[in-house]
Amino acid sequence: MMNKRMNKPILDVSGLTMNFGGIRALDHLDFEVQAKEIVALIGPNGAGKTTLFNCLTGIYQPSSGEIHLACPQSGKQTRLNDLKPNKITEKGMARTFQNIRLFSQMTVLENVMIGRHCRTHSLILGAIFRDRKTREEEQETVNKSCEILEKVGLSGQVNELAGNLSYGAQRRLEIARALATEPFLLLLDEPAAGMNPQETADLVALIRQIRDEGHAILLIEHDMKLVMTLSDRIVVMDYGKKIAQGTPAEIRINREVIKAYLGEDGG
Repeated sequence: MMNKRMNKPILDVSGLTMNFGGIRALDHLDFEVQAKEIVALIGPNGAGKTTLFNCLTGIYQPSSGEIHLACPQSGKQTRLNDLKPNKITEKGMARTFQNIRLFSQMTVLENVMIGRHCRTHSLILGAIFRDRKTREEEQETVNKSCEILEKVGLSGQVNELAGNLSYGAQRRLEIARALATEPFLLLLDEPAAGMNPQETADLVALIRQIRDEGHAILLIEHDMKLVMTLSDRIVVMDYGKKIAQGTPAEIRINREVIKAYLGEDGG
């Protein structure tokens, strides 16, 4: 595992708090993600994990605290708190959702091409008059979308309707669409939910490949075998607070984590 103190984090969350009326869903949460790192968020149902994702991606505006995203190439840091979701995507962070959100009546290829929208520059007039620049950009979008589909193992299903794919393939398509936005930080919300053992093994291999190609990954996951196998670091939440963080080996023996999440016997 990398020494996180040696590098400036690409995601820096400080004192993040989210209140819904009298309910505090996030309570002064602090954590970081480094470039090319896989960090898992774990915790009981209701711990605030998806609320955190919604704050990071602009769906919710946090009540207080700071969220900063730093481009690993330029080092330029952006405060995300007041940005809309599409602007946050443009800054280099993309996500998938716990409940699959595909365009089921569009093809596999079309779903990924939609993800490329934030990286295209053609204007409405270009789309109407079909000038050379617009045509070249559209072809580049198709080419890059096909490359991503090959990476996630869906190159043979580009013309299939997304709604006709198997559950595991739909999960991979969601990841492909997120990758099409060219993120350097990918947020995965329970990517292995509902998968069989072979699909989960394939997912682990894909996530490692994505990391090896230069992406950082922050994931929410309840499959503890996957978490312990895949993660560089684990952040543990309970009732909106961070109760522990560390390597899988450190988290496995942490008594507070065992009591709050894994059960008294560690299982």
